[in-house]
Amino acid sequence: MLTTLNTSYTDTRAADLAWALGREPLPALATLDLELTGAKLQLRLLGASHQVLLEEERGLCSETVACIPGSSTPLPLGVAKRVGAWEYEFAARVEVLTPGSFAGRAQELLALVSEHPHGLAGVFPGSPHAFTAMLAQRHDDHVHWRTWHAYPQDGQLVATRTRVGARARKRQRGQDAEAA
Repeated sequence: MLTTLNTSYTDTRAADLAWALGREPLPALATLDLELTGAKLQLRLLGASHQVLLEEERGLCSETVACIPGSSTPLPLGVAKRVGAWEYEFAARVEVLTPGSFAGRAQELLALVSEHPHGLAGVFPGSPHAFTAMLAQRHDDHVHWRTWHAYPQDGQLVATRTRVGARARKRQRGQDAEAA
């Protein structure tokens, strides 16, 4: 799904992005609700970038990558941690592209995400290459999502990957076998 976001940039540089887990839902400009084999997932485009809300029988997980006033947690290159009964993995990278390469990459990503049934992309006014895009999928016991935050004025594209999945069941089975 592709939408035009009726707002100006809140985070105007890749360096303004911060990362947070466990935040309450923030006001969204566009959302996409998905059911992925027992998991409810909401992709949320914010004026300040993105938020993903995941709900399963094991609990809730909320990821926010945005310009967060007062945040002291900059965008990390990688995170791996336990969130309730889940393993959470996050990775981010910043690509710096020439203007021509940036325009081509932006068009490619917007086409990919807007045509995907689990994709949400929002273009900001003023530039067809200023956007935030999100794509989700499920593989086995894991929910995955990727995001892209485009900053055409600097030729920067921030790409993130997240994987959230069960950890307790596999280890629990092994512990049960040892106890028997």
